[in-house]
Amino acid sequence: MTSGISRRARVLAAAVGTGVLVPLVAAATPAAAATAAVTCTSAKAGLAAKLQKDITAALATRKGTVAVGLYDRSTNTNCTLRASSAYDSASVVKVTVLATLLWDAKKHNRYLTDREATFAKAMITKSDNAATSTLWKQLGMTKIKGFLAAAGMTQTKPGANGYWGLTQITVTDEQKLLKLVTAKNAVLSDNSRAYILKLMGQVVSSQRWGTPYGVPSGVTVAVKNGWLQRSTYGWRVHSVGAFKGGGHDYMMTVLTHGNSTMNYGIATIQAVAKVIHRDLAAS
Repeated sequence: MTSGISRRARVLAAAVGTGVLVPLVAAATPAAAATAAVTCTSAKAGLAAKLQKDITAALATRKGTVAVGLYDRSTNTNCTLRASSAYDSASVVKVTVLATLLWDAKKHNRYLTDREATFAKAMITKSDNAATSTLWKQLGMTKIKGFLAAAGMTQTKPGANGYWGLTQITVTDEQKLLKLVTAKNAVLSDNSRAYILKLMGQVVSSQRWGTPYGVPSGVTVAVKNGWLQRSTYGWRVHSVGAFKGGGHDYMMTVLTHGNSTMNYGIATIQAVAKVIHRDLAAS
């Protein structure tokens, strides 16, 4: 994967650590940060207005560009902010890689091999980059694009030349993926969905920050985070999560870039997550 990449790019990639190997090229230009508003709808009286107010307040003093998606099946609640803005995926794309692997295996009426299962577990639970690169290469662009089409993830653009962490993602598509993972559908089998949720529920403790922050006790958590520093637009820090319990069944996506540090991005995501969990628990 490093062939043809300059020494400087390799040094940058090493510095990124558990982000992903990236070339030193200009990043995708982010959508303008100005004039974007949180919009919410809900079947539960008063909930949409409360969430809209609290998410907006949580982001009021935060720098960077933030996109948010929330969907709760139990109250038919939706919230969005910059839902179609594109972000470098970093490691959240690993859920898409696993879903593609399982979708393709189902098409060929086979189980994952022991080797594939070992890579899949490392990829999700520890955010292992080498395992991800192996599976990405094995699948190839045709299968990855095939899954995205089947899933209706029309805004997701796979990273070129093996750079899976530069896949362009949006809140809209990440929420579509989380909906597929958390309810019966024709794209992913019930066993595949259970497997994805199981691995997302086994993420190592040091990577369980982000959308699970402030989750009420008794609510199950499935999470995958991503983080990546580049020479333009600072740190990308993202978190996708699925939560069930306490009378709710909800998915949350928070994508950020323009963060000065990784921890700054985490704090922004957690400020949003905290109010969402609180408002849903109180509804």
